[in-house]
Amino acid sequence: MDTRPARPARPARPAHPARPARPARPALLVIAHGSRDPRHAATVTALRARVRAQRPGLRVEVAFLDFNAPGVPRALERLAADGVRDVVALPLLLTRAFHAKTDIPAVLREAAARLPRLTVRQAGVLGPSPLLTAALERRLSEAGLRPGDRRSTGVVLASAGSSDPEAIAVIAEIAREWRRTTGWYAVRPAFASASLPRTADAVRALRAEGAERVAVAPYVIAPGRLPDRIARGADEAGADVLAGVLGPAPEVAGLLVRRYEEAVGRAVRALVA
Repeated sequence: MDTRPARPARPARPAHPARPARPARPALLVIAHGSRDPRHAATVTALRARVRAQRPGLRVEVAFLDFNAPGVPRALERLAADGVRDVVALPLLLTRAFHAKTDIPAVLREAAARLPRLTVRQAGVLGPSPLLTAALERRLSEAGLRPGDRRSTGVVLASAGSSDPEAIAVIAEIAREWRRTTGWYAVRPAFASASLPRTADAVRALRAEGAERVAVAPYVIAPGRLPDRIARGADEAGADVLAGVLGPAPEVAGLLVRRYEEAVGRAVRALVA
């Protein structure tokens, strides 16, 4: 029989505390205007695919203000039903005009009131941004312009147009800054609706000023009625080059990611302030 005294039991080592699970990243809901033109929704869908490729693991959905499905309320309901608790709603808009200032905030407030467990934050609009200027340059290059053409080519920055003076002023400033930083012969704003000048008038004015070549760069995201009006104006006035719409350019997708991250960053800073 072993008569040696028993060794005292070693105190149990404290278990390592479980690391708290990292909160899920907010989902991204891209809100487009919508159009009866099927090219519009197809372009927005292609842009969503490019954003998903840039941010694997980030849930990216699309909703429309009009004409296309799903609408914004329905898209938010689906996200809430899937257990999503935090959403960044990003307007697929190039300027802060009526839709960004009024329509979208109203739709988001109404949906949030019906979905109290869902937090929805509205991100900023896309423009202005050097990434959009880079996308415009990409489209002009794809249309056949080369760096050596800059000094002799006038560019019409053709926007959809707005009755909002702030939005019109932003387009004019983008045109001035684009000319200053890239060396085109001239860059002039034009508008497909609500404001003047029209695309055809801007093309003729550049020709009258002495531009050897005139290119029209649509400052719009997706095809539709107003972009078609821009194209008709370019053709009517005899523009030499018509670039494509911005569409799912990598710069546009990168800008969506940037605006999403900015909105998430503001939310985090608000929590720790």
